[in-house]
Amino acid sequence: MVALPVRLHRRHCLVAAVLFGLGLPMHAMAAWVAGWAAAPQNLADLPMPPGLSAPELKVAGTLRQRIVPTLDGPRVRVRFSNLFGQRPLQIAAATVAASAGDDSVVPSGMQALRFGGRPQVTVAPGREVWSDAAPLRVRAGQPIAVSFELPRETPITTVHRLPLNATWTAPGAWASAPKLDGARRSPYNYFVTGLDVDAPLGSRTVVAFGDSITEGSGSDGDAEPARYPQRLAERLREAPRAGSGTVAVVNAGIGGNRLLADKTGPSGLERFDRDVLGQSGVSHVLILIGVNDIGYGTFAGVLPNVMAPSAEQLATGLQSLVNRAHARGVKVLLGTLLPFKGAGYWNEGNEAKRQTLNAWIRTQRSADGVVDFDAALRDAADPQVLNAAYDSGDHLHPNAAGTAAMAQAVDLKLLGR
Repeated sequence: MVALPVRLHRRHCLVAAVLFGLGLPMHAMAAWVAGWAAAPQNLADLPMPPGLSAPELKVAGTLRQRIVPTLDGPRVRVRFSNLFGQRPLQIAAATVAASAGDDSVVPSGMQALRFGGRPQVTVAPGREVWSDAAPLRVRAGQPIAVSFELPRETPITTVHRLPLNATWTAPGAWASAPKLDGARRSPYNYFVTGLDVDAPLGSRTVVAFGDSITEGSGSDGDAEPARYPQRLAERLREAPRAGSGTVAVVNAGIGGNRLLADKTGPSGLERFDRDVLGQSGVSHVLILIGVNDIGYGTFAGVLPNVMAPSAEQLATGLQSLVNRAHARGVKVLLGTLLPFKGAGYWNEGNEAKRQTLNAWIRTQRSADGVVDFDAALRDAADPQVLNAAYDSGDHLHPNAAGTAAMAQAVDLKLLGR
């Protein structure tokens, strides 16, 4: 089933009324909606331990990855990405099942994934593929596991950092096994970048787009709900008007990411169309990015390929994201940058840039709303500093209480139709 553009939802409401009048079932109007996603990164762009390089890292056997959808539905499909690969990615078999914790799954209800009707698939370099629909009923907030077998040693290329206890690898063919034999944990997910849910009419996705603050660094991040997008998803599920299980929130944050420049992941400008506008059923995006552009600017002239952008350049970059989203019928919320005085790259010049950019965010009129994370998390006695109750300890990243405060700062009315 093809995902339906956001701008067609109103037309679907009219069609739904016709179906209802004819006595036809409403599931005929279901559509694919993103229930979980991870923003892909190139392992070669990430810091490596001394004496080790990305091309030396390979994986084979079975990979099992625990993911937490934020949407209800009776069927799912899974996206496998070889976006940064230099050779074909061969998958010999794959399954999806309810997670039983750690590297175990619930065997009853496990579904084999197929690709065009076949159990195997080869993903070309630079490409992504979706599995066929699999009849697995999922519930928002309840973890599932995607397992797949690599028949030969494969270079690790397309990855994303996940909470600890999220990915396991094991030698051999175990995709259909209730528990892996000889499993080892990994801090990354490999090659799996999306889970779509065959959701009821009116279901939709909010994408949280940003850097490590969105991704969840410092928020007791081994627990998925500690991250602010997941806490926001919980609020939406509890909101009477949201409709439980019909509004998903996916996390498109990348630690260290910058708006204007590549490094830990493609720049925000480069990846926005794929990581936000490419999500099935996306209706809103909440953008919080720019602090790394400001912070890395401290090292301009010292580190290679590092520039010191002005607040005006960052505002121009954010404006371009707003324009691109609006051109696709997606509403935009802009988040103000959190305080970071006391962090390693804070100085008065960088603080002035943050204040100037935040002033622009608060006063611009092109976005559909503003989320004032700065006001919600700053210290009342010293507004340049994170409130100590929300500080993970590095004076930059919020702790679990801070991510809860971030989720509470979002006016849910801004995420309505």
